[in-house]
Amino acid sequence: MTEYTHVGSTAFVWLILGTAIFLAVPAAIAVIWKIRKKEPFTTILIGAATFLLFALILEKPIQNLLAFPTAMGLKDHAISRFLNARPVLLALVAGLFPGVFEETGRLIAFSTVLRKRRNRETAISHGIGHGCFEVMLLMGITYVAYIVYAIMINTGAFQMIVDQVAAQAPEQLSSVETVVKMLASFSIADLGIAIAERVFAVLFHVGASILVFYACRDRKRFWLYPLAVILHTGLDFIAALYLFNVIHISSWTLEGIAAAFGVLTFFGAYLLLYRKDVPETEA
Repeated sequence: MTEYTHVGSTAFVWLILGTAIFLAVPAAIAVIWKIRKKEPFTTILIGAATFLLFALILEKPIQNLLAFPTAMGLKDHAISRFLNARPVLLALVAGLFPGVFEETGRLIAFSTVLRKRRNRETAISHGIGHGCFEVMLLMGITYVAYIVYAIMINTGAFQMIVDQVAAQAPEQLSSVETVVKMLASFSIADLGIAIAERVFAVLFHVGASILVFYACRDRKRFWLYPLAVILHTGLDFIAALYLFNVIHISSWTLEGIAAAFGVLTFFGAYLLLYRKDVPETEA
């Protein structure tokens, strides 16, 4: 590949708008929630730190070391070859890691640094911190990178990246081409899908935080913690099955499944746990 399709001004508009939305809206949600509920902002920050520590610092490197060592510049080993030869099992591992690590992170947070904050708003504050920080870090920063790539494509500077990939990891050239095509054809529909996906993801994280919060607050409800693990694992397992071409469904169907998980987890936890936990001053 030596030449790339020009990234038009309309695509730039949607990329810039997406960057603004993914960076500003999550921050605004956190601030508005903190002000309206008079919640300690540290609870939200702890939620963000939980995602950073348990999802990015612990989960991803261990998962990659186990199943995707080449992503870390390492050689395949017996376990990774075994898993990659069995896509369903690989998808299960890809789902189980975030399920176990992220929900255990919530459990540890509520059991330690947040153990004295027993008001119901703590659950949502932590979930907002976790979910909104994920949006800002994964989507906001990614869209900033997309804008930089789009500028490089239009100026011809992107060819340097292609040459480097071709020399060091030629098997990844197809991925580079996919990114270029995506940017060249980026539309409001693509942005809409990305926004909807993140909305449902945040709903899921808030709902899961409610589940784990009450699992910590009441030992008789500790079963809510493994329930959160199962729900999280199930969501990412289905996404991994799609990603590894084990199941062949449309992207819209996949988004519908993610929406169902997010909406049902949030409203189930909110209506059955959070809403019933009415403070005495409101009773």
